Amino acid sequence: MSAPSSVTERERKYEIVAGSGVPHLVGVGGVESQDDPVEHVLDASYYDTETFRLARSGITLRRRVGGPDAGWHLKLPVSADERQELQWPLGGDAHKVPGRLRRLVRAYTLGEKLVPIAHLRTDRFAHRLADADGRTVAVLTDDHVTGEAGGETARLDEWRELELELDPSADPALLPEFDRALSEAGASASPWPSKLRRLIGDRVPAPPRAAKKPSAGDVVLAVLHEHYSRLRRADVGVRLDVDDSVHQMRVAIRKLRSTLRTFGSIVDKKETAPLLTELQWLGRQLSPARDTEVTEERLRAQLDDVPSELVFGPVRQFLTRQFAREAEEGRTRVAAALTGKRYLELLRGLDALLAEPPLTALARKPAKVGLRKPVRKVARKLGRAEAASRGLVGEELETALHEVRKKAKQARYAADTVKPVYGKKLRRWRKNVKAVQETLGEHQDTVVGRDVLRQLAIAGHGEGQNSFVFGLLYGWESARAEGLRGRFGKEWGRLRKGVRPRFLR
Repeated sequence: MSAPSSVTERERKYEIVAGSGVPHLVGVGGVESQDDPVEHVLDASYYDTETFRLARSGITLRRRVGGPDAGWHLKLPVSADERQELQWPLGGDAHKVPGRLRRLVRAYTLGEKLVPIAHLRTDRFAHRLADADGRTVAVLTDDHVTGEAGGETARLDEWRELELELDPSADPALLPEFDRALSEAGASASPWPSKLRRLIGDRVPAPPRAAKKPSAGDVVLAVLHEHYSRLRRADVGVRLDVDDSVHQMRVAIRKLRSTLRTFGSIVDKKETAPLLTELQWLGRQLSPARDTEVTEERLRAQLDDVPSELVFGPVRQFLTRQFAREAEEGRTRVAAALTGKRYLELLRGLDALLAEPPLTALARKPAKVGLRKPVRKVARKLGRAEAASRGLVGEELETALHEVRKKAKQARYAADTVKPVYGKKLRRWRKNVKAVQETLGEHQDTVVGRDVLRQLAIAGHGEGQNSFVFGLLYGWESARAEGLRGRFGKEWGRLRKGVRPRFLR
């Protein structure tokens, strides 16, 4: 199956009274002309698990015949008005989801079989809206839809709707302007995000509404849901080899681990301990791929600062060979992890945790009361980690500062979790914690960088490569580390002496 094309879809749907005409939008959003309608007959089969796992996550998977973009379509939500649509050409068995597509949504289906759940036939009348230069601004479609949903009880439905889709090059800020114009013309915003959800909406449970006065458990669970969602979205990106996806997946993993550890008195830590172990395992499978990417990027940037007369031999070609091997090994390791049973069981475990969370008695307390102690605890751990680093030198100091960095990151994530509850009270403290974390993150980069430079010098010497420049860069990294330790000392002073929320004291 070939690589997919990808488009960003920004659209809104509208209800329209039967028998009414299509609104005229010339003069709205820079539109100077509205073309006569072009008719397309679209025939689409939709796939999901029997428990509607894709629909529950706002994902649409379909095979559509007819129209200019016939093929397999996978739509992933980005925001209320925006979705990423991946498209593959038609081919293969018309009644079976291609293997690559099944693997692509594995983090959502959790291994459940994809089956046909609905069939939609749309008689579409598309009006192109263009500006004064003839460029497409948007397309307004008048859709006459016939739908059939399968299941234990078949369901048939017919309706008419308008759809306003911005051209990918158009300013997203135009949507509200079109929205007002269409409302004034008698159209009303559709309560359904898609045609499929309109057809099967009663079979997909609605997401729970946020409580007006959330408990401690409500707040923590909302954050866990968010991190889990980011993990699964990053999973799709990694499988498509999208830039930065491995990094985004690692961040989601770290935040899940940190939240479960910090708030173990709210979501029972005894029950979540196995998940913490598995999340740590997954993070380690992704680490080599990401670390190689970051290290190579930093090293090449540093080489650009070295005077050309101090770079002897084909250093950059040597780096390309060295890092290419490591990058390939990292990608292989990631692919093996994401296709394995252990990862699938981890996802199922996270899904089960969020479906039936093991909440403690503390979780039932009001958020301002129940969240106070866990945040205070991580703040104290950060202070103890810093105190333990004092007086150390050399590798012992580097190890201790790395521990301070990890504790600072945990404290920052904790502040992010409780931000909806404590708001401004934590803002300055979080800002100072973040500064400490970022400085120590840069310091850790120098630690890793020096180790890599040493290994490169050894490997280069073995191949007859002049390794002078690696020694030069090693010295630069050492000097930079010393400067960062000085900066950390000042930032820690600001954190320690700064205003702290009363409940953290």
